[in-house]
Amino acid sequence: MAKRLQRIAAIHDISGFGKCSLTVALPIISAAGIEVSVLPTAVLSTHTGGFTGFTYRDLTEDIQPITDHWKSLDICFDAIYTGFLGSFEQLDLVTKFFETFKTKDNLILVDPVMADNGELYAIFSPEFALGMRKLCEKADIIVPNLTEAALLTGTSYHPGPYSESYIEGVLKKLSALGPQKIVLTGVFFDDESLGAATYDAGSGEIAYYLEKRVPGYYHGTGDVFGSALLAAVLNGFPLNEAAAVAVRFTVESIRKTAQAGTDIRFGVNFEQTIPELLKDLRLV
Repeated sequence: MAKRLQRIAAIHDISGFGKCSLTVALPIISAAGIEVSVLPTAVLSTHTGGFTGFTYRDLTEDIQPITDHWKSLDICFDAIYTGFLGSFEQLDLVTKFFETFKTKDNLILVDPVMADNGELYAIFSPEFALGMRKLCEKADIIVPNLTEAALLTGTSYHPGPYSESYIEGVLKKLSALGPQKIVLTGVFFDDESLGAATYDAGSGEIAYYLEKRVPGYYHGTGDVFGSALLAAVLNGFPLNEAAAVAVRFTVESIRKTAQAGTDIRFGVNFEQTIPELLKDLRLV
């Protein structure tokens, strides 16, 4: 007998070319046997990393009507997954979406996309981090990188390598905002490895999973990681194991991209790694 099909709402922008956001979340989560309903926050011809002349259409005005229509249809979600949000107005609208569709049985995963490598993205003001912090307070799981973690907790950014005591402090400060489960990306203790740390406030467990670092910077990897993480969590994996699945999938996708010599602006070759993800999720 087939098990009930789970459904998530993915609230991200969508780029026609250059794999990130919805063009990553939709195929990865769907491949893991989970239905994805998409609420696009903007449509771009390409993502903004390394491309110029791209088109951009803001869809802020569509968010509330879509929310209202879905509510009228009595649609339920097993998870809500948010990524890049481009304005305070979108933060407010997504907060209303949470209030509309949150239940005692589903979960909210927020990827607070706003900064990297010690710097806030140029389109955001410092005040935006405060707005993102309020959104994260309503999440069950948050997936910041270390730059975003510093902004969310109002602390100074450190470029690493890190110590376990430092990472433990960051994890607990993030959980103090409200989320019970934290997945911190970009963690490394030396120049050879890179991965993630997890913290479950309920059990007090802290775990790390790192893989050998692949040199270079690759666009869209945060979305690849977050999508694989959510897929693993909804397939019953505990948080630390879900993070390990997501790290392995992301690193192997990067490795395949490097081996193929793909232009890094195009995103990573995650499509070729999906069979390995499904084995890791014990779905095949």
